[in-house]
Amino acid sequence: MLKLAVAAAATATFVFASGSALADTASANFQVKMTIVRSCSVTAGNASDISLGTTVQPTATNQTGNNTISVTCSKTTPYTVGLLPSSTNGGTTDGTGAMSSVANSATNTDKVPYSLYSNAGNTTVWGNTVGTGANVVGGTGTGAAITHTVYAKNTNANFTPDSYADTVTVTVTY
Repeated sequence: MLKLAVAAAATATFVFASGSALADTASANFQVKMTIVRSCSVTAGNASDISLGTTVQPTATNQTGNNTISVTCSKTTPYTVGLLPSSTNGGTTDGTGAMSSVANSATNTDKVPYSLYSNAGNTTVWGNTVGTGANVVGGTGTGAAITHTVYAKNTNANFTPDSYADTVTVTVTY
């Protein structure tokens, strides 16, 4: 009888320990969340400088050059890129500016005019005006860098021999 009682107790312990009493469950849920906001960045700087070359002829005209800027915006984000020549040298929102002397600004007050364009034929002005009469370049973000080529043209080289430069501000609106 003692053997039977020990066997019954062992069986009961085995059934309890095997998890039959743990068959009920409770559950809950949670979420993994993230908010992605629109964003854009622009890459310009020294690598984007445009050189109109060197001329020895005061009668030289239509000197041109180009370079690129890159815009990276989040996917499906519409944007515009505006270019604004320095107002210090008379730059305007219509993409026209003037270069001043780099090293001799105290003695050389010449301002060498130039214009910015969005096409190689230098016919589509690239400025900083949005809305009616817009002269900006637009696009839609892909999450990767999108390259835009900027073209510049100077129509007159009859100025004091010197090195000239101007700063253009690139503005991305999104």
